[in-house]
Amino acid sequence: MNLVNLSGPRVELPVGQQVKSLMIICHGYGSNGYDLISLVPHMQPSFAGGVFSAPNAPEACMGAPGGYQWFPLQQLSVKERLDGTLKAAPILDQFIDQELERYSLQDKDLILAGFSQGTMMALHAGLRRKNTIKGILGFSGSMSLPENWQNEITSKPPIQLIHGDRDQVLPLSHMKDAEKALLSAGLDVKCHISKGIEHSIGPCGLNQALGFLEKIS
Repeated sequence: MNLVNLSGPRVELPVGQQVKSLMIICHGYGSNGYDLISLVPHMQPSFAGGVFSAPNAPEACMGAPGGYQWFPLQQLSVKERLDGTLKAAPILDQFIDQELERYSLQDKDLILAGFSQGTMMALHAGLRRKNTIKGILGFSGSMSLPENWQNEITSKPPIQLIHGDRDQVLPLSHMKDAEKALLSAGLDVKCHISKGIEHSIGPCGLNQALGFLEKIS
């Protein structure tokens, strides 16, 4: 099967420095790789030896000029999210393989991060890599749960989920449902609630993310 090849912005190390880790950042619905790559200057001090890659999702997003989607979203139903995640997952997984090869790294050197729809993708792909990755960082997201999904897990990294308590796009209950599912599967998951934050990344959430990166790096 021929899959779409993803591309997007990268932030690499100065020439001569050894690459030790890779973070792939998956953007949200209607956005693009340049959105979350803006977080990199904040993250670099907590991710020594790391490079960053933020691919544009595989489909152009109708009504969002310059924006992309991992899959269409109209109703935010469980079925819609699940079907879309399953369709896009092989494309993201191929990109992960390509980026790891680019930098001569392995799964253990990889962090997957995401925002909203990108968190759905990061959780799905990160738990199904052949080997356990370094970590998963998810902002304002949700989790797609295929039937018997626990039997598909081959990677059990530490996970940090961050969500605003005033999120009206994906309410806080989405993070709590993901936490419950992950804990039931024996995953090491920590959750942070950003007070007064809507569907975005607030200062306290970013600080929590930096602490997570420092802990696992």
